[in-house]
Amino acid sequence: MNTTSEKLQKVLARAGFGSRREMETAISAGRVKVNGQVASLGDRIESRDRVSLDDRPVNLKTAEESTRRVIMYNKPEGELCTRKDPEGRRTVFERLPRLKGERWVAVGRLDINTSGLLLFTTDGELANRLMHPSTEVEREYAVRVMGDVTQAHIKAMVEGVMLDDGPAHFTDVQEFGGEGINTWFHVVIMEGRNREVRRLWESQELTVSRLKRVRYGNIFLDKRAKAGEWTELTQAEVDDLSTLAGLESRKVPELTPDEKNRWSRDKRKRRPVQGMRKPGPSRKR
Repeated sequence: MNTTSEKLQKVLARAGFGSRREMETAISAGRVKVNGQVASLGDRIESRDRVSLDDRPVNLKTAEESTRRVIMYNKPEGELCTRKDPEGRRTVFERLPRLKGERWVAVGRLDINTSGLLLFTTDGELANRLMHPSTEVEREYAVRVMGDVTQAHIKAMVEGVMLDDGPAHFTDVQEFGGEGINTWFHVVIMEGRNREVRRLWESQELTVSRLKRVRYGNIFLDKRAKAGEWTELTQAEVDDLSTLAGLESRKVPELTPDEKNRWSRDKRKRRPVQGMRKPGPSRKR
């Protein structure tokens, strides 16, 4: 095997056409061609190969040539983490700045009733690494719980409970103020399974009334992005995420004058929405 070849889905993800999983789906669906022939899952390519996606040529980039952008988005409740919704409901992608020749890849998802931190990147490989269970990236949530929470409940959720799709547990649970039906906790989980935080509390016959993600890995949701707004991460922040994912650092490109104008217009058009109140003073971990 030629040591300069790479898996097709990895190259497409790095080029910013989607996550590695999305690219595997595209290959399996026959949407990708290599040198004019429909590609198969498992194909490897070299820099001289001609690749197209949906019959549009793909500009292949080596790891050294590729750049990496990451934005932090503060998702309000009521938005879907999908590119298009058949029912016409608002999606998170409608609010993001437009890209030319690339697309934003979501790092994980939040359900429609969950607000808070979402990361988007132009590097599908970074997204794949940050989401993969083997990387063990912490996700921290602020949770408002209805019901009488006891130490026995917390102990059970930390030690682990069996859910429909397997065992699950929090690695940390901290009370964060309030009382009665307005009691807040911060919880940390290492996976991104569907509704996992809510289901862990429900296993103790407790109801989550508000849920907001406040941290992903080493990135905290901060005042740079109000509810419904986004901000681009700095080179240092992107480098920290890359290190966390086990990837080499890449340059965050400077915005071109056209991009600056376009992104500025996008921000003015997307007015922030009213977000939930924070449960208390910010906490450093």
